[in-house]
Amino acid sequence: MGGFFGAASGNDCVTDVFFGTDYHSHLGTRRGGMAAYSEELGFQRYIHSIENSPFRTKFEHDATAMRGKLCLGCISDTDPQPILVRSRLGVYAICSVGIINNAEELSNELLENGCDNFEVMSSGNINSGSLIGALIAQKPTFEEGIRYAQDRICGTMSLVILTKDCLIAARDKNGRLPIVVGRRSDSFCISLESFAFQKLGYSTYKELEPAEIVRITADSCETLSAGDGRKHICSFMWTYYGYPNAVYEGVTVETMRTRNGEIMAENDIKSGKLPDVDYVCGIPDSGIPHAIGYANRSGIPFARPFIKYTPTWPRSFMPTNQTMRNQVAKMKLIPVHELIEGKKLLFVDDSIVRGTQMRETVEFLYENGAKEVHMRSACPPIMYGCKYLNFSRSTSELELIARKIIDEFEGAEGVRYIEEYSNSSTERGKKLRDEICRRLKLTSLEFQSLEGTVKAIGKPECELCTYCWNGKK
Repeated sequence: MGGFFGAASGNDCVTDVFFGTDYHSHLGTRRGGMAAYSEELGFQRYIHSIENSPFRTKFEHDATAMRGKLCLGCISDTDPQPILVRSRLGVYAICSVGIINNAEELSNELLENGCDNFEVMSSGNINSGSLIGALIAQKPTFEEGIRYAQDRICGTMSLVILTKDCLIAARDKNGRLPIVVGRRSDSFCISLESFAFQKLGYSTYKELEPAEIVRITADSCETLSAGDGRKHICSFMWTYYGYPNAVYEGVTVETMRTRNGEIMAENDIKSGKLPDVDYVCGIPDSGIPHAIGYANRSGIPFARPFIKYTPTWPRSFMPTNQTMRNQVAKMKLIPVHELIEGKKLLFVDDSIVRGTQMRETVEFLYENGAKEVHMRSACPPIMYGCKYLNFSRSTSELELIARKIIDEFEGAEGVRYIEEYSNSSTERGKKLRDEICRRLKLTSLEFQSLEGTVKAIGKPECELCTYCWNGKK
């Protein structure tokens, strides 16, 4: 996925942006970037890989060398960002978060209509910032150009632009990601995560509405184009992606996860599926609050039978190679033998995607003496690869363990019965859970229902994006 942080200040704000961007590191693991503008140095821009070391270690030197009262930074899991653009609207830096599903169609159209070239990455794909910049340049103003780009792009596009005079930010037209404006006596800032600016002395000024475009200077936050209120917020921001103290649309991630665990325990109690186990445990890190909620409601003690070794492998810092990811996932979990040997354990994980890492974890527990391993997923079975952000994007949806099993059961015809497979009370739903249990060597398995997830978030389902679970926007 990714995130960004920008500031416009009456004083040099590079340090603010360095720390604010670093607080988005949980949202991406591939690249980081910073850009600033000052009258003395002009535009300055740095981009580094953060696959082998975190953002702060890569940008500490750059942040001391940069100068500017206007600055932005980003974490990107896709393209190198921010890029510098020169067009009839002037010179500016741009970074974005999201996915452009019709990039080839748009680029071909622009080339046919006179656009000479695009910045291309080593993969041969067009840099999304370059494509967005070309779309914006089709109109005479940033406001009109951004609206045009939002209308033409199939997918998701939230962005921030740094000019010589201001920052311009736009939330994606369906509001799948948050954007928050912070205010301080000498500055305004823009951020994907509200907690990223609190330590810097900013307070929340406003949350952008879907499709809203704002112009930010040191003295003001001006709405250039009002939002339309059509929210489809990514539910996974609460379930998995969001940092525990993040707040989206007034709902805190940590409290949502705890409430979610409580609801799962209530469901198990009502259906008679509450297992006889010694401890309730969470898969670190995002599964832990879900597990605490489950333990609180069920009355089963919470324990941590393995600890994640974070000094070298924090959650957000993982290789992109899947084989290496699996090995790292195994290496960084250190057992507490006293809490595993001879014990019956119930684990809560934020989600089950491909099942590869979970199988490794379950095998690791049995190797260390666990008697039983039960699993609860904090969200429904993932049935679709995400079309709007970068979560669960797969070359094929058959890489998803639930879809793979359904396809083996019924072939292409099985897609018609996804709703039944998601429901644990149906024969198809029971069959799916039994097969996942067999493959992952679990004693029992249950998923949070979509209804339970929506209840835990506390927002109307019509305002939430639940595509990866039910294929609905």
